[in-house]
Amino acid sequence: MTSRPATLGQLRESGWESVPVKEELRRNAVAKIAAGEQLFPGILGYEDTVLPQLENALLAGHDVIFLGERGQAKTRMIRNLVGLLDEWLPIVSGSEINDDPYQPVSRHARELVTHQGDDTPIEWIHRDTRYGEKLATPDTSIADLIGEVDPIKVAEGRYLSDELTLHYGLVPRTNRGIFAINELPDLAERIQVGLLNVLEERDVQIRGYKVRLPLDVLLVASANPDDYTNRGRIITPLKDRFGSQIRTHYPLDVETEVTIAKQEARPMEVPGLRVAVPDYLAEVVATISHLARSSPHVNQRSGVSVRLTVANNETLLANATRRALRLGEHEVVPRVSDLDALVASTAGKIELDTVDEGRDEQIVENLVKAALLTVWRSRCNAGALVDLVTAFEDGRIVHAGEDVASSTYVDLVSEVPALRQPVSELTGDDESAAAVASAVEFLLEGLHLSKRLNKDAAGSRATYRGRG
Repeated sequence: MTSRPATLGQLRESGWESVPVKEELRRNAVAKIAAGEQLFPGILGYEDTVLPQLENALLAGHDVIFLGERGQAKTRMIRNLVGLLDEWLPIVSGSEINDDPYQPVSRHARELVTHQGDDTPIEWIHRDTRYGEKLATPDTSIADLIGEVDPIKVAEGRYLSDELTLHYGLVPRTNRGIFAINELPDLAERIQVGLLNVLEERDVQIRGYKVRLPLDVLLVASANPDDYTNRGRIITPLKDRFGSQIRTHYPLDVETEVTIAKQEARPMEVPGLRVAVPDYLAEVVATISHLARSSPHVNQRSGVSVRLTVANNETLLANATRRALRLGEHEVVPRVSDLDALVASTAGKIELDTVDEGRDEQIVENLVKAALLTVWRSRCNAGALVDLVTAFEDGRIVHAGEDVASSTYVDLVSEVPALRQPVSELTGDDESAAAVASAVEFLLEGLHLSKRLNKDAAGSRATYRGRG
């Protein structure tokens, strides 16, 4: 930073040029697109839908509003916009609103430039400080967003008509940057009116003062669809001032949901334990969310967030870890019997359309069973399991559950030859006892749900037997 211009005169000599923030974003977006770089790394599932619209909005220089249910990465996309700003930006030293040294707008900066000219001191701010964010709440005031008279400055002897008595709000303090408002409909309508000038005339008005601050701000907002958010609405004049309205969505396929869940889940690291999650169980967890998004028992207007998949993955792994510790095993591989633990992490993340007491757990359990059967049918060939079903019809009985050691399932595979091939197909390269145990439970539960085996369940224990 010591090599950067420290005064206005040095800044002019360096050849630095001032451009509006939207032009700055456009310029950097163009460079990244031309170089084949990702504008928004880590945002999955939007490559062909949302991201092209967002790129168009940036190239067009539009303010943007994202509409979508909870858990659709709206805030993450907004925060990623910061990466398209220049890394460092010069401002007039001591400016509260990031005054452009070439075109200062606050009285402090104007007077400083007038009196000191080319000797005006310059500060450089990082792009991270050029981002402001406010979660809209009913008690948000104009003072929070735009500004208010500072009584301390008045007490120091200044006149109320003096612009220097103003304490700037969040929007002016994000001048020459990006300002985001989350859950915009929750903002009182009279407060939304205060944003009209910011979006159209690009200025602010404070307490009736004849103060014009030609702000340079990219305004981005997020909101849930109007049919879900009953707490408020976006007033039509404000909505009209956003250049682009982009509708987000949940992952369109299970594979994308699995990838997002792996990216977002907190790692489970326990010293001395090897942790692995079978692909088929990761698919089951993601399929639960997909089925919930089409279930008539789930309130679809409130949405089923990807956070459900993430939380269920973490709960599944946590239960498997607890089981392994109790059994004294050093390998953690989730099993079907661990899926019972998902009731706790699922019930709190979906809103059920039911008036019957006590049906929550039943609905979640049905979702889990349906998801498991869906994945089982895509992974297993029922025709190839005829010999296994026959073994149970001949009197084979298998006990499963949290208290059954992995080695017991390995012994079962040795005793029942019909299990070897399908288990091997599920485990792949992982031949550990824990992986074998998981595959056996998955096969048996799928046969039960497809009505080929009977199952007696009591708590966390289950017994599989033939249907004869």
